[in-house]
Amino acid sequence: MVTLGAPHRHYRRTDSTNARAKELAIAGAPGGLVVSADEQTSGRGRQGREWFAPPGGALLYTALLRPLGNRPALPLAVPLAVAEAAEALGDADCRVKWPNDVWIDGRKLAGILIEGRPEQDWAVIGAGINVSIAGRDFPDELRGAATSLAEHAASPPPVDEVMRALNETLARWIGADAGRVLAEFRRRDALAGREISWSDGAGTAAGIDDAGHLLVDRKDGERAVLGAGEVHLTVGRPPGDSG
Repeated sequence: MVTLGAPHRHYRRTDSTNARAKELAIAGAPGGLVVSADEQTSGRGRQGREWFAPPGGALLYTALLRPLGNRPALPLAVPLAVAEAAEALGDADCRVKWPNDVWIDGRKLAGILIEGRPEQDWAVIGAGINVSIAGRDFPDELRGAATSLAEHAASPPPVDEVMRALNETLARWIGADAGRVLAEFRRRDALAGREISWSDGAGTAAGIDDAGHLLVDRKDGERAVLGAGEVHLTVGRPPGDSG
């Protein structure tokens, strides 16, 4: 099994833990390296979106996976590890919004960004998990859409404890076989049955295929197959939710 967290490089303030981890990987850092920070000035998620986190309020984390090997289920395995770590530390039922956000009660707890250089046999796995951010401290545009572990525990766990839990769960899920990853992702699928739309269409999310693509039943009766790098989804309310 992969071991994560040794070595560990922590920054009080940096632009991006993924950027630092990539620099260290290029310089020859070993697999298992974890980079963390109290604050990021240029944290980002998929498709260049900015990641909000006040200093010390979130786990800002990147792990270096080297060798990368053949891990086609890695993008699905990572959010499962985040969900499992969060549930171990709070009273939460975590679901995964395809491809790589972790939700509690329809609100975003965590986001993931995986970047790699397969030709050099490594990848960096970035995760941002909201830990102690109070609901009132989220920007106006995120209130009602984001949540933190503090809202689902008697008291928020220390960020270091969240990191240790993620090191453990991520190491296990990285090594899990694809069949187990697919089954657990389907169990935690937050989109199944929801109305979703994207630039080229709309329909009802119908799970994932064995390659991890999102399946959508369109209103015209056709089934669309979406890749994670292709679309930005707009997600409707779950079935039966009129609020």
